[in-house]
Amino acid sequence: MQIHTLKTEHKNRSRIRIGRGGKRGTYSGKGQKGQKSRSGAKFRQIQKELILKQPKRRGEKFKSLKVKPALVNLAVIAKNYKTGEKVTPKSLVQKGLVRTVGRKIPHVKILGNVNLTAKLVVEKCACSKTATESILKTGGSIT
Repeated sequence: MQIHTLKTEHKNRSRIRIGRGGKRGTYSGKGQKGQKSRSGAKFRQIQKELILKQPKRRGEKFKSLKVKPALVNLAVIAKNYKTGEKVTPKSLVQKGLVRTVGRKIPHVKILGNVNLTAKLVVEKCACSKTATESILKTGGSIT
C-alpha cells in the first residue's frame, strides 16, 4: 500500500455560494424581488420593536408597563375566612382565591360592599371605600 493508492472514505464537501449560477438558478432559493431577497436584508424582532415603542421617562418610580392588581370580592373572602384570620396576598394565593403572576404574588385589591359577620385583619391589600367601611364596621382592621 502506497500513499497514491489510498482513497478517502468520505468526499470533501465545499460550501455552496448562493446566487452565482449552478443548480439553484438565478434567484438561489430566495424567491423573486422584494426586500427579503436582497443581500444584507435584516429584520428586527417584534418583541424588541414593542419594547422600543414603549414610552420612556426618567426616574426610579416610573413603570412603563403598569401591573394591574388582582381583584377579590369581599363576599368571597367572607366565605373563606373566619374571625381573627389575617387576609394577606400570600394567604389568598394559598386558598386559591388569587393566581400568582409567574412565581410572584400579585398586588391585591379588595372590592365589594357586604355585611360581614367575621372580624378580619387585612394586611398588605388595597381596599375600596365600601370594602373598608364594611370591614371596619364589624370591628376588623386594615394595615
